Amino acid sequence: MNIISILDQIDSTHIPDSLNPVQAELAAAVQKIANTPANELINDLIDKAVIFGLKVLAAMAIYFIGAWLIRKIKSILMRIFERKKTDAAIASFVQSITSIALTILLIITTVGTLGIDTSSLAALLTGGGLAIGMALNGTVQNFAGGIMILIFRPFKAGDYIEAQGYSGTVSEVNITSTKLTTVDNRVIIIPNGILSNGTINNYSERTMRRLDITVNVEYGASSEHTKEVLASLIADDARVLTSEKGAPADPFIALSALNDSSIQFVVRIWTRSEDYWGLHFDLLDKIYNELPKQGIKFPYPKLDILINSNE
Repeated sequence: MNIISILDQIDSTHIPDSLNPVQAELAAAVQKIANTPANELINDLIDKAVIFGLKVLAAMAIYFIGAWLIRKIKSILMRIFERKKTDAAIASFVQSITSIALTILLIITTVGTLGIDTSSLAALLTGGGLAIGMALNGTVQNFAGGIMILIFRPFKAGDYIEAQGYSGTVSEVNITSTKLTTVDNRVIIIPNGILSNGTINNYSERTMRRLDITVNVEYGASSEHTKEVLASLIADDARVLTSEKGAPADPFIALSALNDSSIQFVVRIWTRSEDYWGLHFDLLDKIYNELPKQGIKFPYPKLDILINSNE
């Protein structure tokens, strides 16, 4: 039974019993309209249109004012971050999160002003956020790790660090990962989640580093003479720092161990962090070339065998 057939069965006083509830409700509405004077119907439509128009204007006002406030808040945050010299990555991340949260709140408020029930929309957003959070569990962990790194700054771009079994110069720190450039020009990308929870050895944190070198010479070499030669090699290099130049201690040379086939000397000197490896390799080269010239020989593994001959 269609609407036309329903209308044909309706008069101004009676609704047929043969109609089902939905058809009866439709018929009652049609009957009410038919019995309402035209001027009352027009006035009712005008009132509803005016009320809806006012709601639309209010929603538009709320939206435009809210959008202006969001831009203002972002601008204030930017000035605060610039004044405190906050890292650009964390500043951008905080601004984005703040903008997204406020925009969602503004949309819900605007829709609610139109008279639309927003409880289902809020539940949908909550459920969607939970599902996205579970799906992006590892990514969220990297975000959190990136925030911790950018706030506490255990290292920065340009530092030479060792972490997660890799060592290299930090070339980039972003909100989800950190890039290292190794000495052989490989790029290592480490997720911030595991990086923030692991051990980080930052070689560039201090301006000075202590260089330790062990030197093995054969038995029979003079301890005093060996230390004098090593001291002269150190004194000739301007990269070696002393307490007068701000180092925590003066160069230290001592006999440190008596091994099976050699005696071992330890050399401890301070130098600037940027001079560490250059001094390390140059000093090894000097030791290898100069000690033999001074009659100090390097050892070879030896084994003494005593044969007992019985008649």
